[in-house]
Amino acid sequence: MSEDQSGTDEDMGPPLGEPVGLVDGPVEQLRIVEALLFAAEAPVSEEALAARLPKGADLRSLLVTLQAFYAPRGVNLVRVAEKWTFRTAEDLGFLLHKETTEERKLSRAALETLAIVAYHQPVTRAEIEEVRGVTVAKGTLDLLLETGWLRIRGRRKVPGRPVTFGTTQAFLEHFGLESIGDLPGLDDLKAAGLLDGRLPPGFKVPMPDDGAGLRDDEEPDDSPELDLSLAPKLGDDPAS
Repeated sequence: MSEDQSGTDEDMGPPLGEPVGLVDGPVEQLRIVEALLFAAEAPVSEEALAARLPKGADLRSLLVTLQAFYAPRGVNLVRVAEKWTFRTAEDLGFLLHKETTEERKLSRAALETLAIVAYHQPVTRAEIEEVRGVTVAKGTLDLLLETGWLRIRGRRKVPGRPVTFGTTQAFLEHFGLESIGDLPGLDDLKAAGLLDGRLPPGFKVPMPDDGAGLRDDEEPDDSPELDLSLAPKLGDDPAS
C-alpha cells in the first residue's frame, strides 16, 4: 500500500444509515472501521469514521484495538495529521522501495527553506532569507508550494504587506508526523549529528506552530491565486 496517497474523506461516500443486522455488535463495528480505512485513498479523520458507525460506537476503542492487531503485521495502522491510515511497516519499507518510491529531488536550498518555514512559521520570504543568510529564489518557494507542503497563510501587517508562509497537512502526512510539534527538538538534532556541538550561547530551536488562525501581526491575503503552471518541476534544481 503506497504512502503517497491523495484524496479526501468525501471519497468514502455518504455516511451509513441506521445499522442493520449484525453491525450493532463490536466485532462488526471493528470490521466496518477496518474496511473503511483499507479502502480509503487518503488518511481518514475520526469524524468521518464516526459518521459511518452506529450511534454509541466507541470509535477510539475500536481504533486502539485495530492498531494493536496490526502492530506486528506487515501493515500498521498509524495516526498522521490527526487522521488514520494504513502504512507499510517501517522495517519492511525497503522491500517495496522500487514499487512505491517516486523520485522527488529537492535542492539543498529548497530543503533548507522548507525546514525554516516548518520551524519559524508564519514566516515571510525576507525572514527566511535572514535565517538562511542568502537570497531565496522565487522558484524555490514556487516549487514547495507546488508540492503542496507549503501554503500562503496571509500577509504581514507591515509596509509592503509581504505574504507569510506555513506548512500544510500534506507536509505532515508525507513526513509521517501527527502534528508539527513532533518535529525534532534541539536535543534530537544534536543526537542526530545535524547540529554542531559548539553552539552559540543561548541558541534555541523554535517551537513550531502551524495553527490555522492568523496571528495578531497577520491579515488575510486578498491577492489573486498564484499561477504555479510555470513553476519548476520536482526534478529541477532551483537556484538558491
